[in-house]
Amino acid sequence: MRIAVLGTGVVGAALGTRLVQTGHEVRMGSRTAGNEKAQAWVAATGAGASEGTFADAAAYGEVVVNATGGLVSLDALTAAGADNLAGKVLLDIANPLDFSGGFPPKVLQPDGRSLGEQIQAAFPDTRVVKTLNTMNADVMVHPRALAGPHSVFVAGDDADAKAVARDLLLGFGWTDDEVVDAGGIAASRGLELYLPLWLSLMGSFGTPSFNIAVVRAQVVA
Repeated sequence: MRIAVLGTGVVGAALGTRLVQTGHEVRMGSRTAGNEKAQAWVAATGAGASEGTFADAAAYGEVVVNATGGLVSLDALTAAGADNLAGKVLLDIANPLDFSGGFPPKVLQPDGRSLGEQIQAAFPDTRVVKTLNTMNADVMVHPRALAGPHSVFVAGDDADAKAVARDLLLGFGWTDDEVVDAGGIAASRGLELYLPLWLSLMGSFGTPSFNIAVVRAQVVA
């Protein structure tokens, strides 16, 4: 599958690399073609990796991954182009964190709407799925690095889009039971609001290599 990864940071690079390793062709998008970080990623990743502008990548990808900073995601997706995103599955893994007031950061959700909801409203012809935003990049793409079962969430209004997201997650090594359907795109509110707690736990643990697990009650017949 051809996949666009928008964003050249640690998360975008980790996802892009793992997607290539699992058999996909990936184009990394940034504001300008020839971005230094994107070119370095292509050189390091090799066959199956390419780079271009946000618009180039979005037009190329059958699936689009938003790995840009949450506070600039809407601008980046606007640059990618509504026509290039129309009809496609967009995996939104960004968090709208504002560190301007110090730590812990604020989660910016104007009028109570998550970034995932804002993206879906701004691009109604795109099928947005919120996922992978509740953990660090290494855990996203190498879930078996942690001992025992743990959880990754998917939230979106389109069942088929969530199925596409699930298949990609299984390709990373997540198990079917670990992929938790949180409901519609409005569930992004809670997924994003978890981030200040995640950051506090990272400080307490001294490492970002952890995750949470949803434990269901045993049903007694």
